[in-house]
Amino acid sequence: MSMTNVINQNHEQLEWHAINWRVVTTMINNLRQRIYRASATGDLKKVRNLQKLMMKSRANHLLAIRKVTQINRGKHTAGVDNQVIDDHKGREHLYKLLSQTTSEKIYPVKRVYIAKRIGKSALLGSQLFSNDVNKR
Repeated sequence: MSMTNVINQNHEQLEWHAINWRVVTTMINNLRQRIYRASATGDLKKVRNLQKLMMKSRANHLLAIRKVTQINRGKHTAGVDNQVIDDHKGREHLYKLLSQTTSEKIYPVKRVYIAKRIGKSALLGSQLFSNDVNKR
């Protein structure tokens, strides 16, 4: 499967198990290197444009979801919505939600206490989007 087929699929056609993660990771690492090189040379306009490109990148969204739901140590910990996503359907749904949101307005981080194993609690934070504000 080519790079364009992996990343430029329609939202309805996304199949989590068919994604070539090596290609996705390579694309994001290349973009990170471009941002670093632009900042090292002092080209702040290029840095900002590349950062905007990364925030809108489908590959970045896919990799972020994969890290949070499959790779990270806290993947079995429920988020502020009290849900743990552990199947491909949930990850595909999360991708659709993430790709539909626009980050035009920044909202404060929602802080929620979650229970830990020892009986203590810890703070968990999540960025709010415009459609989440009414749920607060």
